[in-house]
Amino acid sequence: MAFVERRIAVVGTGYVGLVTGAVLAKVGHRVTCVDNDPAKVRILEAVKLPIYEPGLEALVEDVRTTGRLAFSGEIAPVVGAAEVVFICVGTPPLPSGKADLSYIEQVARDIARSLGTHYTVVVEKSTVPVHTGMRVKRTIERHAPAGARFDVASNPEFLAEGTAVRDALAPNRIVVGVDSERARVVMEGLYAPFACPLIVTGIESAEIIKHASNSFLALKISYINAVARICELAGADVVQVARGMGLDERIGPHFLRAGIGYGGSCFPKDVDAFGEIASELGYEFTLIREAQRINAEQRTRFIRKIEDALWVVKDKRVALWGLSFKPDTDDLREAPAMDIARWLLDHGAVVRAHDPVAMDKARVLLPKVDYGADPYAVCEGADALVLVTEWKTYIEADLGRVRAAMRHPILLDGRNVFDPAHVVALGFEYHGVGRGAVAGHDGVVRGPGRGR
Repeated sequence: MAFVERRIAVVGTGYVGLVTGAVLAKVGHRVTCVDNDPAKVRILEAVKLPIYEPGLEALVEDVRTTGRLAFSGEIAPVVGAAEVVFICVGTPPLPSGKADLSYIEQVARDIARSLGTHYTVVVEKSTVPVHTGMRVKRTIERHAPAGARFDVASNPEFLAEGTAVRDALAPNRIVVGVDSERARVVMEGLYAPFACPLIVTGIESAEIIKHASNSFLALKISYINAVARICELAGADVVQVARGMGLDERIGPHFLRAGIGYGGSCFPKDVDAFGEIASELGYEFTLIREAQRINAEQRTRFIRKIEDALWVVKDKRVALWGLSFKPDTDDLREAPAMDIARWLLDHGAVVRAHDPVAMDKARVLLPKVDYGADPYAVCEGADALVLVTEWKTYIEADLGRVRAAMRHPILLDGRNVFDPAHVVALGFEYHGVGRGAVAGHDGVVRGPGRGR
């Protein structure tokens, strides 16, 4: 299919909307991103992004300079002129675990009232439950002017925070769900510049693909964390076990790193939602429920490790390395570090934390934490160092310098990034996750003279 330049409207300027708009502009389309927050639009027009994502600011500046990307606070004129409209608004979880689709419905109504006289493809890009496309279509039919010509398509995103720009510019697949030949042709022409498989399905299949994919990856993380518990009990090392598993091409090495569990805005929300979707359809997805339980317990188990290492937590100084839920993002949603910091504060500890990009956001949520200018500053006089997020700056830190700064050199490695033998040789007491073979059956590696 040959490339066809399109006029595109992207409704919503969060991670998904902003990255989607910038990348589609980069490959040659004319894109306008719409947001109903005037202050946010002004920030975007000044290329001062409200989110941190490696490479995104430079990409936005580039396509703004070429005139292919614009921002607006008015949905009607932008949608009215567009040939393709992407819905990229949030679907936050409700207390039940179901997705809140109120933003989707509102945007569908706004799009309906704004449709021009030409044919338009309305694309659900947000992560939504199956059958949402059908409901979006029905909503638009109810509110659109007589004679409006449109189709609804599903085009789930597979962007990982921290690598979203790379994921969007060089995707490993593009999934498009359509129910008409005309929509298929438009979407295939839209994505013609991308050298990857284009999977065309029905709308319902495309909607399920996103939830099924994220839930499978969450299952894989939960599985290796369950294996880590067995390793601690058996005196094995989960890092070695995972390596042996990952070399099997049927399994692969990705998402086989034991640790504190998954967080962020996608996995927790999508796993919850997929479980609720299954229940509504009449199937109790107990496998999903077990993955949720294992993931929640990982944080509790790691907090117990901290408590065991410190014994009395009150008045102890604890250094935290990392606040964001993963490296290369400032996203604190469902971040394990936030739960750990709150628990430490609630139990009377003095918490000093560092993160390369997330400290400004963390200050708002955790004002009682003392935030350090660099990783070494927070370790001064610390009774324990807890690594929560595996930023490169921590992995490459001078642990000898850290050891010298600490009052009691206890290192709790929540991501298993350090070599226990090396750490112990430097004089640390080391606590990892699932590293019984190197740590002994109690999961602890002790340096010279540090037995308890």
